Amino acid sequence: MDSIAGMWELGFFRDALLAGALASVLCGVVGTFVVLKRLVSISGGVAHAAFGGLGAAYWAGWEPRLGAVAVAVASAVGLGFLDGDRARRQDAAIGVLWAVGMAIGLVFLHLTPGYAPNLLGFLFGNILLVSAADLWLAGIADLAVILLLALFGRELVAVAFDEECARLQGVPVRLFSILLLALVALSVVALLQLVGIVLVIALLTIPPLVAQRLVRSLRATVLVSIAICLALTSGGLVLSYLLDWPSGPTMVLLGALALGAAQLRRPRAVRTALAG
Repeated sequence: MDSIAGMWELGFFRDALLAGALASVLCGVVGTFVVLKRLVSISGGVAHAAFGGLGAAYWAGWEPRLGAVAVAVASAVGLGFLDGDRARRQDAAIGVLWAVGMAIGLVFLHLTPGYAPNLLGFLFGNILLVSAADLWLAGIADLAVILLLALFGRELVAVAFDEECARLQGVPVRLFSILLLALVALSVVALLQLVGIVLVIALLTIPPLVAQRLVRSLRATVLVSIAICLALTSGGLVLSYLLDWPSGPTMVLLGALALGAAQLRRPRAVRTALAG
């Protein structure tokens, strides 16, 4: 109990909890759309392409996160110009994007004098080393996601569930598909310090998958996903502190246990409305 009480006296632990709370909003909202629209592989490609931007920006002497955001959004927009179904079937192209992004990032790191431990940390993340810039980025990403969902929630939902039906209703499908992928890209970059490129997709997908087993409406799925992600990040932090394990993998393993337990329930169909 003394060990648990001592955690709250550590400033970096409190910052990590705040980072987990901010990330939970992204995982709950954006992750639900990632799962519904089957964007997991595309999100993985965007996440690894972002590492190329990190390396290039570091080599140029710029803020690495800016390079990651630029490359991630550019990759997402490029994929958005493909038809949705065809883009999801482009496994080879996504794999190339995945590999080339990592290769470019590593080459730029090699060309930069000295050692870049913070950049290499983006591969696996370390929420205990979260900085004020990381918190600001996550907060801005949260505000952007909430604002866009408030303004264009119904259009995004329509595109996520059925593009053809949305097109018949007059929704500019390509525009909102690109917007959704851009939100995924922004979320990926904001989550890099939390769990790293390697594990970021797990944090985006596990909470919505668990929530879909527990509730029916889309609104409830988003809210439950946020709560589950908050439990995973907070619980993972406490367990990693007590067991002396790395925080990111601990969160993901805890999520895997939650998903396994949720599989014992019958799956529930998610309704196509925001309300309900």
